[in-house]
Amino acid sequence: MENYTNRKEYIGKLLSYKDKDLIKVVSGLRRSGKSTLLQLYREQLLKAGIGKRQIQFYNFELPENFVGKNWDDIYFDIKKKLQADKPNYVFLDEVQNIPIFEKLVDGLFATQNVDVYITGSNAFLLSSELATLLSGRYIEISILPFSFNEYLTARSVDTSNKYLNYELLFFDYINETSLPKGVALREEGYDKIHEYLEAIYTTIIEKDITQRHQINDKRAFENIVKFVASNVGNALSPNNISTILKQDGQSVHHATVEKYLEYLTASFVFYKVNRFDLKGRKQLATQEKYYLVDMGLLNMFTGKERTTDRGHILENVVYLELLRRGNKIWTGTSRNSEVDFVCKTKTGDIAYYQVAWQMTNQKTIEREFGALEKINDNYPKFLLTTDGFTQNRSGIKHLNVFNWLLETNEKQ
Repeated sequence: MENYTNRKEYIGKLLSYKDKDLIKVVSGLRRSGKSTLLQLYREQLLKAGIGKRQIQFYNFELPENFVGKNWDDIYFDIKKKLQADKPNYVFLDEVQNIPIFEKLVDGLFATQNVDVYITGSNAFLLSSELATLLSGRYIEISILPFSFNEYLTARSVDTSNKYLNYELLFFDYINETSLPKGVALREEGYDKIHEYLEAIYTTIIEKDITQRHQINDKRAFENIVKFVASNVGNALSPNNISTILKQDGQSVHHATVEKYLEYLTASFVFYKVNRFDLKGRKQLATQEKYYLVDMGLLNMFTGKERTTDRGHILENVVYLELLRRGNKIWTGTSRNSEVDFVCKTKTGDIAYYQVAWQMTNQKTIEREFGALEKINDNYPKFLLTTDGFTQNRSGIKHLNVFNWLLETNEKQ
């Protein structure tokens, strides 16, 4: 098998659910590594002594696997190859390309000695019909592109070298791409990465969104994408996006903007983060923030490197890392201050995170520490910056963000 970066956290999740009576649903952006993850997992099964004939792998992006076939044709083809009285592992990659795929998945799940794994590039994979059909019988594993740690591993960077310039490597990470295949293309030059990102974006926009949802005003849709991408980390609403577009000569109703944002989050291009009222301890329904799945896409939208907006870009990277580590995330707000992230951890505990590029002056220090100091509880509070020298204050842990990004999940 090719020399893939071993995505051990995701592999570990799959192994923990192996042979459990649940359908394993791997979801995420196109080309974020879902197919490769299943291939890596298949290698783990073979190493564990599972026979090759006990594993069936179908890639439904390949027309020969589904053109001219109904779901039941595929179902009975798979059934014929099952090994009697042995555990069987069936992988259905991009299964949403099969009409009425829900019946295929449900039929295999009901079959004795069959462990089912499916992938999809759209949250509508778990739309109301499938979620209802499989209620309580599936576990979703959402995959993201490479973390900063995985990116350095893919580039064979020795992180034990104490003289590494992490800031320079970080700018490579955000100015190129975190998508696995894009990282593999970096030796061929940035133009190749840009072409690759353009192809992915076109596929998502054309195939997954505009065709599926019959969007006719493509210009307005693409302008909304670019506007939201240029405002990562800023509070937005369909109303204010609609108003700004009108000022620019485009009339798009706020309800249409809301639908477009839903399509973009369903395709995993953006992640929506709701606000949390720190005083009232409740989720708020307006002025959400949006974060982009890959910073390389941001550079493609804006046509230039975005190092000038590095504070919000760092915030975006931290958000994705918190998501990888299994947190539920909100942005915190009170009458006169904001906290970047309020997290509910995998164990149900609360933690607060504030992100800034550098503590350049006393005003910045007071603003960033002050936002956390106003929270009157004893949950952990963290300030993440690129500063080499960090100093804790009022029980708040000030951490170098590069060191934090390189921590493994086992340390969380």
